[in-house]
Amino acid sequence: MVWFSILLIIIIIGCLGGIFYISAFNQLNDLKTKVHEAECIIDENLRIKYDNLIRIANSLKKNMKDNKNYFKEYEKLKDMNISNFDMDRKLNEALTLILKMQDDLNLSEDEELNKELEKIKRLDEKLTAAKNYYNKNTSLENAIIRRFPTNIVARIHKFKLKLFFDGKDMDDEIIDDFKM
Repeated sequence: MVWFSILLIIIIIGCLGGIFYISAFNQLNDLKTKVHEAECIIDENLRIKYDNLIRIANSLKKNMKDNKNYFKEYEKLKDMNISNFDMDRKLNEALTLILKMQDDLNLSEDEELNKELEKIKRLDEKLTAAKNYYNKNTSLENAIIRRFPTNIVARIHKFKLKLFFDGKDMDDEIIDDFKM
């Protein structure tokens, strides 16, 4: 009778451990999926933004008196192997240049240009939402990966800590992360 009780307790503990293990693994997988979905949305919108910015740049070139290509650096972005974070920064630089050129060329009344810039504005709103979603779920995933006992499950399945979308690592000693 004593052996039966001990065996029953061991089975119950094993079942509870299995339930915990499965729960932790599913939670980690769910967050990993959410982060991946956000990455896909960011990637897609950055590609669309790139295409729109290049279209706007080509339109602006027609209105310029000199033949200098101010957008040469940005036209090559698609061929470069850079992160989405770096691509986002470069595209924002290109947008700033376009807005400056719009003012310099007195094209603020150009209806077609304003429509394209409005599309960019809507894309930026989608990107901001996707980045916030990515960072929120990355933060949750990182917290679970660090916390005991889920860190054991994370280590078994090789889950790694992720950087936030802006490339900042909150755990390192580099304080320059926060300078723009």
